[in-house]
Amino acid sequence: MDILLVASAFNSLSQRVYAELSDQGHRVDVVLASHGADAVRAAVSEVRPELIVAPMLKSALPEDVWQVHTCLVVHPGPPGDRGPSSLDWAIAEEAPEWGVTVLQAEAAMDAGDIWADGSFPVPPVGKGDLYRNEVSDAAVAAVLLAVRRYADGSFKPRPQSDPGTRVVWRDFFRQEQRRIDWENDSTETVLRKLRGADSQPGVLDELCGREVFLHGGHPEDRLRGRPGELLATRSGAVCRATRDGAVWIPELRPRKSSGDPAPFRRPAASVLASFPAPPGSGPGMPSSTPRPYWLPEIAAPLELPPNRTTWSDIRYRQRDDIGFLSFSFPSGAMSTNHCRRLLAAYRYALTRSTSVLVLGGARDFFSNGIHLNVIEASSDPAGESWSNLVAMNDLVEAVLCTTDRLVVAALGGNAAAGGVMLALAADEVWCRTGSVLNPHYRNMDLYGSEYWTYSLPRRVGAETAERLTSEALPVSAATAERIGLVDRLVPVPAGEFPSEVERLAADVAGDPDLARRITAKATARHADELQRPLAEYRRTELARMRAVFFDPQAPYHALRSAFVRKNPIGSARPLAHGGAG
Repeated sequence: MDILLVASAFNSLSQRVYAELSDQGHRVDVVLASHGADAVRAAVSEVRPELIVAPMLKSALPEDVWQVHTCLVVHPGPPGDRGPSSLDWAIAEEAPEWGVTVLQAEAAMDAGDIWADGSFPVPPVGKGDLYRNEVSDAAVAAVLLAVRRYADGSFKPRPQSDPGTRVVWRDFFRQEQRRIDWENDSTETVLRKLRGADSQPGVLDELCGREVFLHGGHPEDRLRGRPGELLATRSGAVCRATRDGAVWIPELRPRKSSGDPAPFRRPAASVLASFPAPPGSGPGMPSSTPRPYWLPEIAAPLELPPNRTTWSDIRYRQRDDIGFLSFSFPSGAMSTNHCRRLLAAYRYALTRSTSVLVLGGARDFFSNGIHLNVIEASSDPAGESWSNLVAMNDLVEAVLCTTDRLVVAALGGNAAAGGVMLALAADEVWCRTGSVLNPHYRNMDLYGSEYWTYSLPRRVGAETAERLTSEALPVSAATAERIGLVDRLVPVPAGEFPSEVERLAADVAGDPDLARRITAKATARHADELQRPLAEYRRTELARMRAVFFDPQAPYHALRSAFVRKNPIGSARPLAHGGAG
């Protein structure tokens, strides 16, 4: 069928629905509702779709569209649930299980007839993680079922007025309900509030006399202090004491001031660095110190003992002949600091006696490449772009040049741009079936780097590499496996991905043919180097990227700023045409 996707943003769920519907043979076009009702009407007129699907909407579809066309809307709540903050309520009320419903658009919000629905468990993870994984899995299954039912023509959707459907209206979840009472809330309560707002909208609070939004939260097992007291920093995060423990907060977002450009999330310690230190916060330090020298940087060991539960964004562990180097960065973005620390950890992993090294393996994002938020916040965005890219290239190069063991990139979630190329530097790429890959740089009008001109064509061929990077469309895990981007699909729920990767890695390590494979890869790398050195790929790619970074008129700078500040960009015309293929 010809299907039009209408979405407020081409976010992770919208991209996955687009990719998986395309895999089913449908011709899928996309229009952003953020461009306004007239843009939606124009797209409907141009595409003339047989069906309209709205995977993610923050505003109502135009009445003259849903009255004429069947419009299926994805609601992240069970049948009968209505309101704009369904997932927020599920997390706040500690629901063990939640649902997703595909319903037909009508005048009343979330009140249309039900075409399909599904349920999913609610693990103790951030709302964004939950949305990209458990919610996404259930939503895509329900959308595909609803589309099949619509195409069949005989299915009659179920009205929500049926006796078996309990209708519950849930109001917008406001900041007053998210507010943390540091004196009285337990650590578990604080974590639940933080997780319920980790991506958007954050939890409004006050630090150093400034209003900020807190994004994300992880438990700390040893540090303690007065409730609400800032205790330490670690890898860009800050630790804050609760009534009965402490939590790590990875990111902060200053509250918007009148006349200032829209603020955005970035590592918490860097936001604190722009605030004056509180009075009496360190011996010999004046209260106006413009950096948080008054907080100690307390690192976590790379190899955490089994009895430790403290937060760390990079961890190494070893099981027999297998090394596991896992990492998890907010939104999958990797700053210069992230890249350098991960490279140091990777080099440490190479000193250990293993025959298999698993890179990644955590649930949710693998990597989305360089950290645009940190770059945008820099006093020298061009220089920071360059430093970040060089650090990312250094990391990818280290993986490419590893010839004494088999390296596996394990993608539990989405990857894009340089993050995809980091995965392709490994010998094998394993991918959870719910992941979406964006192996291109076009959205920022960049040529690309991270040795993509070497890694991508050798996996998919020159013609497919050209198509992937020029079309700039999302690719489902199934398509990625079919075209050679991915070697193995891992068809498990997000929560089971780490343990399944460990089981599969043990199989690889026990393969009698492993030693021969390692020798063969070393021989192949040597032959490739003789044909064209990696340094030449790097030099060519970085020259083109540097020219863009240091050109003030290059579109990259405006695109980056719009992306970071969530300002609408691009044309109001459909932004994706045809199948992903």
